[in-house]
Amino acid sequence: MTSTPHIRTRVAQLALAAVAALSTPGAWAATWVYVANADSQDVSVLELDRNTATLKPVDTVPLGGTAMPMAVSPDKKVLYVALRSQPFRVVSLAIDPASGKLRKLGEAPLADSMANIATDATGRWLFAASYPGHKITVNSIGKDGAVGAVQQLIPTAPHAHAIHADAANRHVFATSLGGDHLSAWRFDAASGRLTAHEPALTQVAPEKSGPRHFVWDAAQRTMYVLNELDAAVHVMAYDKERGTLRPVQRTTALPAGFNGKPWAADIHLSPDGRTLYASERTSSTLSSFRVDAATGQLQPLGQVPTEKSPRGFAVDSSGRFLIAAGQESHHIALHPIDPATGIPGTPTRVPVGKNPNWVEIVDLP
Repeated sequence: MTSTPHIRTRVAQLALAAVAALSTPGAWAATWVYVANADSQDVSVLELDRNTATLKPVDTVPLGGTAMPMAVSPDKKVLYVALRSQPFRVVSLAIDPASGKLRKLGEAPLADSMANIATDATGRWLFAASYPGHKITVNSIGKDGAVGAVQQLIPTAPHAHAIHADAANRHVFATSLGGDHLSAWRFDAASGRLTAHEPALTQVAPEKSGPRHFVWDAAQRTMYVLNELDAAVHVMAYDKERGTLRPVQRTTALPAGFNGKPWAADIHLSPDGRTLYASERTSSTLSSFRVDAATGQLQPLGQVPTEKSPRGFAVDSSGRFLIAAGQESHHIALHPIDPATGIPGTPTRVPVGKNPNWVEIVDLP
């Protein structure tokens, strides 16, 4: 039976109301924080209490391998952790909404040591990018949320580092740190297949700058790309219909007077899209940028110190907190974010496992 316009409008209104409720502070029963610890080969589970601005340790989950990149299923029910030691595999962990604790659903082989994993919008496919193996892959995900076999393997230029689908789930991009470009792919969510897009590559200047991580704004008008080797931040206009990129601006995540070898790591937007953050490991700092709402261009706001070698970080869905993982400090930092400026403040430090490197934050209503 075909739905009427009135019914479709009402469904859309209810969906928007649900999203608004989940975007309102205090609408969650709990907020869980998961930290991948490479050298202790486990995941730390913590609870974020926004009222007291504290992180409370809940559990530690041993995985028996070098735990690094993580991803969360679109329905927030499953946490995926890629293990970068032999045998290369991904562990699927069910999230208990009441306790935040993790229950193993299964393991599946990965084609190589993966620097990044991400699901598609349907939650049926897992993308992965291999830095040492110079490839990207697609694994299936079963109805129970557990990752299955590798379905597709595509060789890339040297050092693939990040891979994500756009919001429409039609286009996928992957960075090549060694090739200084992003590769573009058409994605068929029904079959899980990637096919080459046109243009196939978007170069990131200058040479040997090492594009690493990237993020889109919510409107899908702009992509922000962070280079590892020169710590540059690129603003690129994104045509979401054609799936193409156009360079617009280049700025830096390095502090004024920086003297050393740049080693940038991670990049994220605030939930309201007003502030962009990037981490740099040599200086152990977080950079903040004001985002121009009309153009997407960036105004640098400066740097603040954080944990030593902040490889990964995340911003909570309220935009009030940033949590950074210090690879060399074996701690995470809970930074309160100034609501007026968007700049992270003085953090509270919390010990976790050895070599923490990735942070995921999950709200459950």
